[in-house]
Amino acid sequence: MPKLSAGLLLFRRNGDDVQVLIAHPGGPIWSRRDAGAWSLPKGAPMDSEDLFATARREFQEETGHAPPDGEAIDLGDVRMRSGKTVHGWAIEGNLDPGMLRSMLVEVEWPPKSGRLITVPEIDRVLWAGPAEARRRLNPAQAAFVDRLLQALARS
Repeated sequence: MPKLSAGLLLFRRNGDDVQVLIAHPGGPIWSRRDAGAWSLPKGAPMDSEDLFATARREFQEETGHAPPDGEAIDLGDVRMRSGKTVHGWAIEGNLDPGMLRSMLVEVEWPPKSGRLITVPEIDRVLWAGPAEARRRLNPAQAAFVDRLLQALARS
């Protein structure tokens, strides 16, 4: 069965400017990667969990904060190079990056060593304008920024 994830792209407006909140994965594999390594907070559904419910749950697990209850903008799907499909929604809100409280996960490090270390699922978040977000996001997920801007232009 193909892998599937769902996530939320938090955004905020300041006049005509839009910023999105993007997340950097934690752990030693990602510690020195920047361009193309960031993501929206996302994760896999549990059993028959609704994808939007998954996106909301994963946002809370990965940031430590409940997502806003505002109207969600469906950003559709993207297909990652790995073959995983990610479904995204955007919600307007705000979050102080200094207040990140990501859940911890165990990873094997170094690879194939049998040794487990505990790392935050995401180690930092930041607010980025569209150009910076596109540069930092995984290339497939950069499409979510464009789709958000198109949806906001129509509203």
